[in-house]
Amino acid sequence: MESFDSLLGKIVNEDTSMSSDGISTNISGITLYKQSSVRIAANKIIYVDPYELSGVSSDADYIFITHSHTDHFSENDIAKVIKSGKTILVVPEDLKSQVAGMGAAEVISVKPANVYEVAGLTFSTVPAYNIGKPYHPKEKGWVGYIIQGEKASYYFAGDIDAIPEMKNVKADIFFIPIGGTYTMNVEQAIDIINEISPKVVIPYHYGDIVGSKTDGEKFKSLLSEGIQCLLIKP
Repeated sequence: MESFDSLLGKIVNEDTSMSSDGISTNISGITLYKQSSVRIAANKIIYVDPYELSGVSSDADYIFITHSHTDHFSENDIAKVIKSGKTILVVPEDLKSQVAGMGAAEVISVKPANVYEVAGLTFSTVPAYNIGKPYHPKEKGWVGYIIQGEKASYYFAGDIDAIPEMKNVKADIFFIPIGGTYTMNVEQAIDIINEISPKVVIPYHYGDIVGSKTDGEKFKSLLSEGIQCLLIKP
């Protein structure tokens, strides 16, 4: 198995390429679409919050949904990538009934702060909520995910502010919202990421509905030395 250090070298040294449909990709197998929509191509195909996808069809082994807002829970985009009777669909408890008829092999409803193993994939949930904003109340039970891949672990924060639970996350690659309004802005994200000091951080949830396309460059410029930043925003 390839070491994480070897994989990390590929991630931070390879040039990001642009596919014909304008979606940013790179050799690591990570594709970032709009908002917080991510595809991980490793030994399995994993989607997190698929939204406004193009160029993909019925290839998902796992689909993870962080919460029920339409830019994260898009039934149309789930339908694009689900493999009828084969895909594992992971959702917060409040979405369980809504996805029951979508054709997944299994629906796993989750709560914050738990560890799960499903069909050979280990993942854990992290609370995802706002502090001082009404958009993502803690009592909703919405989640971020730490997914253990074959070669690296990935933290998908979902829509959050700088919540204390985030400081306990252990993962190789952090996906962090920076667009403000509904989540952390650049400055708030920088404060907590510099404190946590992960190996790799990928900013998302900016430049589409809220935030500016330039937020990614600003975020990268403010990171502490030793934190690698991947800007793969389409």
